Amino acid sequence: MKQALRDLAALVARLGVGGIFFANGWAKLEDGLKITGAKFLEQGAPAPGAWATVTMLAELIGGALLIAGLAVSVTGLVLFAEALAVFLVAPPLNPISLNELILLGAASLLLAVVGAGRVSVDHMVVIRRRESEAADEFAADTEADRVIASFKEPDKPAGDAPAKEPEPVGDTAPHPRPRASGGDAKTVEAKTAEEPATAPGDTLVAGRKKPSSRSRRTTTD
Repeated sequence: MKQALRDLAALVARLGVGGIFFANGWAKLEDGLKITGAKFLEQGAPAPGAWATVTMLAELIGGALLIAGLAVSVTGLVLFAEALAVFLVAPPLNPISLNELILLGAASLLLAVVGAGRVSVDHMVVIRRRESEAADEFAADTEADRVIASFKEPDKPAGDAPAKEPEPVGDTAPHPRPRASGGDAKTVEAKTAEEPATAPGDTLVAGRKKPSSRSRRTTTD
């Protein structure tokens, strides 16, 4: 509730102060730089043409910015400096205008310190800026989490390796060879009988048995 009242008060102050500044600047624009410069010359201001131009632009642009609520902190300080300079260099001849100038300067300084409130362009810009910063921060956090997760995951092989069959736990002894049947045993015995028996020292030469030196010696004798 308090914040809503502050925003409402800031809006009313902006509209009032900015409207008065804009109206004064518009009046100077309608009068023209020559007539406005002549008025400043009558009040004893040095360089009346420059004073007329600066005050007219400051009041027109500053009043419009205050009404819109854009860059209120800077605009309020500029309008306060303009009001203070006019008060010191070329004070108005009319006391009512002097009081009005003092009030405008004080209100501009107050708005520069307090701010424009939530019903303003400044607040909308701040909201968008905060949303953009939050979105950028969220995107950065997401990217960081993805990179960290990629470091934590193990590297997968190029191809899936075949799963090994579990080895039996209980019976690990080698299985005995199956014994040959009757027919197989006879075949083995026949092959053994066909193989020529070689005596010690005999060698086979081109399929024939070559007698050993001991056999040849006995034959000679």
